[in-house]
Amino acid sequence: MTEKEYLIALSTFTGFGPVRLKLLLSYFKKPSKIWNSSTGTLTEIGLSTRSIESFVRHRNNFDARAYFKKLKNLSIKALTIFDNGYPRNLKEISDAPFVLYVRGKLIRSDEKSVAIVGTRTMTNYGREAAQKFAKGLAKLGVTVISGLALGVDAEAQRAAFKAGGRTIAVLASGLDIISPLANKNLALEFIKSHGALVSEYPLGHIPFKSDFAVRNRLISGLSKGVIVIEGRIKSGTFYTVNAAANQGRPVLAVPGPITSPTSEAPNYLIQNGARLITSVSDVIDELHI
Repeated sequence: MTEKEYLIALSTFTGFGPVRLKLLLSYFKKPSKIWNSSTGTLTEIGLSTRSIESFVRHRNNFDARAYFKKLKNLSIKALTIFDNGYPRNLKEISDAPFVLYVRGKLIRSDEKSVAIVGTRTMTNYGREAAQKFAKGLAKLGVTVISGLALGVDAEAQRAAFKAGGRTIAVLASGLDIISPLANKNLALEFIKSHGALVSEYPLGHIPFKSDFAVRNRLISGLSKGVIVIEGRIKSGTFYTVNAAANQGRPVLAVPGPITSPTSEAPNYLIQNGARLITSVSDVIDELHI
């Protein structure tokens, strides 16, 4: 295998996250040396016995030829952080994945992108707001990014797509497993024309609950800023907000009725420094795009 293929192979072992893999690469210098290292060497550099055993078991069972053939058959690209096509916005964050799987097409103009996130249990007001901002941004050539989740996420992506704009869905699963299943057809439409699905997880990966929180840093990392439309304070939306804050990405919030529980998150964010937005021009002015 080439060094790129070894790096992709390493990405299939989810026990090595971006931070751990960065440390391993700083020590071994080449992905092939990490992949072929002995248990003794891995022990010497401080990996736990459990982690080593898990990695060796995965390495012994990994069929490189079958894996790369499946990627090709599904038209899924594996971009490494060293490739020219790797998203520039994402490369800026400290824990960017070393391998990003892409189904569909990423283009240069996707650098001009905004994430729209919110509750799965949106109100009619939330639906109208998601449609308004997604459609308006799409018509200005701004790529809309979200997580394809039921509710605000999918509604925003659907609106952007219907307006003829681009949208990118970030999944917490392998790209051969599109979830939620209810939005699979919508996702397949992105692939065909105006967007892409992306994930840092390998083929066959079924998401754990914790994977969604990890995934959310990519939603903000791919974007110039994050718009919050409805949500509770204790929800997945706040994982994206926290990631955005850590990455230095602006957080913008659409105010909601004070009588609605789903207004809790955006109204709280506005009280604590998020930019209150009521129009697409507010977004453009704040993010300078």
